[in-house]
Amino acid sequence: MAKYFDVHPRNPQPRAIGQIVDLLERDGLIAYPTDSGFALGCELGNRSGMQRIRAIRNLGDRHHFTLVCQNFAQLGQFVHISNAVFRAIKAATPGQYTFILPATGEVPRRLLHPKKKTVGIRIPDHVTTQALLDALGEPLLSSTLLLPGEDEPMTQGWEIKERLDHQLDAVLDSGDGGVEPTTVVDFSTGEPEVVRRGGGDPSRFE
Repeated sequence: MAKYFDVHPRNPQPRAIGQIVDLLERDGLIAYPTDSGFALGCELGNRSGMQRIRAIRNLGDRHHFTLVCQNFAQLGQFVHISNAVFRAIKAATPGQYTFILPATGEVPRRLLHPKKKTVGIRIPDHVTTQALLDALGEPLLSSTLLLPGEDEPMTQGWEIKERLDHQLDAVLDSGDGGVEPTTVVDFSTGEPEVVRRGGGDPSRFE
Protein backbone atom coordinates (compact mmCIF):
# COMPACT_ATOMS: atom_id res chain seq x y z
CA MET A 1 0.00 0.00 0.00
CA ALA A 2 1.40 3.37 -1.05
CA LYS A 3 2.05 6.05 1.55
CA TYR A 4 0.35 9.36 0.76
CA PHE A 5 2.16 12.65 1.37
CA ASP A 6 0.18 15.88 0.95
CA VAL A 7 2.71 18.73 1.04
CA HIS A 8 2.41 22.49 0.79
CA PRO A 9 2.72 23.66 -2.85
CA ARG A 10 4.99 26.62 -2.06
CA ASN A 11 6.75 25.46 1.10
CA PRO A 12 7.03 21.64 1.00
CA GLN A 13 7.54 20.27 4.51
CA PRO A 14 11.17 19.10 4.85
CA ARG A 15 10.12 16.17 7.05
CA ALA A 16 7.80 14.77 4.38
CA ILE A 17 10.39 15.31 1.64
CA GLY A 18 12.96 13.53 3.81
CA GLN A 19 10.66 10.53 4.27
CA ILE A 20 10.18 10.26 0.52
CA VAL A 21 13.93 10.43 -0.08
CA ASP A 22 14.34 7.63 2.45
CA LEU A 23 11.86 5.50 0.49
CA LEU A 24 13.70 6.25 -2.77
CA GLU A 25 17.04 5.29 -1.22
CA ARG A 26 15.51 1.95 -0.22
CA ASP A 27 14.63 1.19 -3.87
CA GLY A 28 11.15 2.70 -3.64
CA LEU A 29 9.01 3.84 -6.55
CA ILE A 30 6.98 7.04 -6.21
CA ALA A 31 4.49 9.16 -8.10
CA TYR A 32 5.27 12.87 -7.82
CA PRO A 33 4.02 16.14 -9.35
CA THR A 34 5.88 18.19 -11.93
CA ASP A 35 5.08 21.23 -14.07
CA SER A 36 3.88 18.76 -16.72
CA GLY A 37 1.68 16.42 -14.71
CA PHE A 38 2.56 13.53 -12.44
CA ALA A 39 5.54 11.28 -13.10
CA LEU A 40 6.79 7.96 -11.82
CA GLY A 41 10.24 8.17 -10.29
CA CYS A 42 13.00 6.12 -8.67
CA GLU A 43 16.76 6.30 -8.12
CA LEU A 44 19.03 5.82 -11.13
CA GLY A 45 20.47 2.59 -9.77
CA ASN A 46 17.09 1.06 -8.97
CA ARG A 47 16.74 -1.77 -11.51
CA SER A 48 13.51 -3.09 -10.02
CA GLY A 49 12.05 0.42 -10.00
CA MET A 50 12.67 0.77 -13.72
CA GLN A 51 11.00 -2.57 -14.37
CA ARG A 52 8.04 -1.55 -12.23
CA ILE A 53 7.66 1.62 -14.31
CA ARG A 54 7.76 -0.49 -17.49
CA ALA A 55 5.09 -2.80 -16.06
CA ILE A 56 2.77 0.02 -14.94
CA ARG A 57 3.01 1.79 -18.29
CA ASN A 58 3.42 -1.33 -20.48
CA LEU A 59 6.58 0.08 -22.06
CA GLY A 60 8.92 -1.57 -24.55
CA ASP A 61 12.72 -1.44 -24.55
CA ARG A 62 12.82 1.54 -26.91
CA HIS A 63 11.15 3.86 -24.44
CA HIS A 64 13.19 6.93 -23.56
CA PHE A 65 13.35 7.26 -19.81
CA THR A 66 13.96 10.78 -18.52
CA LEU A 67 16.53 11.96 -16.02
CA VAL A 68 14.82 14.73 -14.08
CA CYS A 69 17.60 17.04 -12.90
CA GLN A 70 17.65 19.84 -10.37
CA ASN A 71 19.96 22.10 -12.38
CA PHE A 72 22.65 22.26 -15.04
CA ALA A 73 25.35 21.08 -12.64
CA GLN A 74 23.54 17.73 -12.45
CA LEU A 75 22.61 17.65 -16.11
CA GLY A 76 26.18 18.08 -17.30
CA GLN A 77 27.29 14.84 -15.63
CA PHE A 78 24.94 12.71 -17.71
CA VAL A 79 24.85 14.11 -21.26
CA HIS A 80 27.29 15.36 -23.87
CA ILE A 81 26.38 18.92 -24.74
CA SER A 82 28.05 21.45 -27.05
CA ASN A 83 28.25 25.14 -26.25
CA ALA A 84 25.54 26.00 -28.78
CA VAL A 85 23.15 23.34 -27.46
CA PHE A 86 23.97 24.37 -23.89
CA ARG A 87 22.93 27.95 -24.62
CA ALA A 88 19.70 26.86 -26.31
CA ILE A 89 18.69 24.57 -23.46
CA LYS A 90 19.81 27.01 -20.77
CA ALA A 91 17.49 29.67 -22.20
CA ALA A 92 14.50 27.30 -22.01
CA THR A 93 14.99 25.85 -18.53
CA PRO A 94 13.64 25.30 -16.00
CA GLY A 95 10.43 24.57 -17.88
CA GLN A 96 8.15 22.16 -19.69
CA TYR A 97 10.73 20.62 -22.00
CA THR A 98 12.41 17.25 -22.33
CA PHE A 99 15.66 17.17 -24.32
CA ILE A 100 17.09 14.04 -25.94
CA LEU A 101 20.89 14.09 -25.88
CA PRO A 102 23.85 11.70 -26.23
CA ALA A 103 24.52 10.10 -22.85
CA THR A 104 27.81 10.03 -20.97
CA GLY A 105 29.26 6.95 -19.33
CA GLU A 106 27.57 7.99 -16.08
CA VAL A 107 24.22 6.80 -17.42
CA PRO A 108 23.56 3.07 -16.90
CA ARG A 109 23.33 1.27 -20.25
CA ARG A 110 19.88 -0.08 -19.45
CA LEU A 111 18.52 3.49 -19.48
CA LEU A 112 19.77 4.32 -22.96
CA HIS A 113 17.94 4.12 -26.25
CA PRO A 114 19.27 0.76 -27.54
CA LYS A 115 20.50 2.13 -30.87
CA LYS A 116 21.07 5.84 -30.40
CA LYS A 117 22.67 5.68 -26.91
CA THR A 118 20.70 8.76 -25.95
CA VAL A 119 18.72 9.70 -22.87
CA GLY A 120 16.01 12.24 -22.12
CA ILE A 121 16.75 14.97 -19.59
CA ARG A 122 14.76 17.80 -18.12
CA ILE A 123 14.85 20.52 -15.44
CA PRO A 124 11.31 21.13 -14.16
CA ASP A 125 9.93 24.45 -12.96
CA HIS A 126 8.08 23.09 -9.93
CA VAL A 127 8.71 23.89 -6.26
CA THR A 128 7.94 20.43 -4.89
CA THR A 129 9.97 18.61 -7.54
CA GLN A 130 12.92 20.92 -6.94
CA ALA A 131 12.72 20.37 -3.17
CA LEU A 132 12.72 16.60 -3.72
CA LEU A 133 15.69 16.72 -6.11
CA ASP A 134 17.62 18.98 -3.74
CA ALA A 135 17.12 16.57 -0.85
CA LEU A 136 17.92 13.50 -2.96
CA GLY A 137 21.11 15.02 -4.39
CA GLU A 138 20.84 13.26 -7.76
CA PRO A 139 18.44 13.07 -10.70
CA LEU A 140 15.32 10.94 -10.62
CA LEU A 141 14.81 8.26 -13.23
CA SER A 142 11.34 9.19 -14.44
CA SER A 143 8.52 8.56 -16.85
CA THR A 144 5.23 10.40 -17.30
CA LEU A 145 2.39 8.76 -15.38
CA LEU A 146 0.38 7.84 -18.46
CA LEU A 147 -1.40 4.52 -18.14
CA PRO A 148 -1.83 2.09 -21.07
CA GLY A 149 -4.79 2.95 -23.29
CA GLU A 150 -5.21 6.45 -21.85
CA ASP A 151 -4.53 9.69 -23.74
CA GLU A 152 -4.00 12.04 -20.79
CA PRO A 153 -1.54 11.77 -17.88
CA MET A 154 -3.02 11.42 -14.41
CA THR A 155 -3.31 14.75 -12.59
CA GLN A 156 -4.88 14.01 -9.19
CA GLY A 157 -2.82 12.55 -6.36
CA TRP A 158 -5.80 10.91 -4.65
CA GLU A 159 -6.77 9.16 -7.89
CA ILE A 160 -3.22 7.86 -8.34
CA LYS A 161 -3.31 6.55 -4.77
CA GLU A 162 -6.59 4.76 -5.50
CA ARG A 163 -5.61 3.23 -8.81
CA LEU A 164 -1.97 2.35 -8.18
CA ASP A 165 -2.04 1.77 -4.43
CA HIS A 166 -0.36 -1.65 -4.59
CA GLN A 167 2.11 -0.79 -7.35
CA LEU A 168 3.77 2.23 -5.72
CA ASP A 169 5.56 2.91 -2.45
CA ALA A 170 4.44 6.54 -2.15
CA VAL A 171 2.38 9.27 -3.76
CA LEU A 172 3.66 12.82 -3.30
CA ASP A 173 0.89 15.36 -3.82
CA SER A 174 1.08 19.15 -3.65
CA GLY A 175 -2.15 19.90 -5.48
CA ASP A 176 -0.63 22.08 -8.17
CA GLY A 177 0.89 19.84 -10.83
CA GLY A 178 0.74 20.84 -14.49
CA VAL A 179 -1.57 19.03 -16.88
CA GLU A 180 0.20 19.30 -20.24
CA PRO A 181 3.08 16.95 -21.16
CA THR A 182 6.48 18.39 -21.98
CA THR A 183 7.58 19.49 -25.40
CA VAL A 184 10.24 16.98 -26.49
CA VAL A 185 13.23 18.25 -28.46
CA ASP A 186 15.79 15.82 -29.92
CA PHE A 187 19.29 17.33 -29.91
CA SER A 188 21.07 14.02 -30.53
CA THR A 189 22.48 15.22 -33.88
CA GLY A 190 23.35 18.69 -32.60
CA GLU A 191 20.39 20.28 -34.39
CA PRO A 192 16.99 20.56 -32.69
CA GLU A 193 14.08 18.42 -33.88
CA VAL A 194 10.74 18.88 -32.13
CA VAL A 195 9.34 15.36 -31.76
CA ARG A 196 6.39 16.22 -29.49
CA ARG A 197 4.59 19.49 -28.91
CA GLY A 198 3.52 20.10 -25.35
CA GLY A 199 3.64 22.67 -22.59
CA GLY A 200 6.92 24.31 -23.63
CA ASP A 201 6.84 26.73 -26.55
CA PRO A 202 8.26 24.73 -29.48
CA SER A 203 8.84 27.77 -31.72
CA ARG A 204 12.24 28.56 -30.18
CA PHE A 205 13.51 25.19 -31.52
CA GLU A 206 11.93 25.26 -34.98
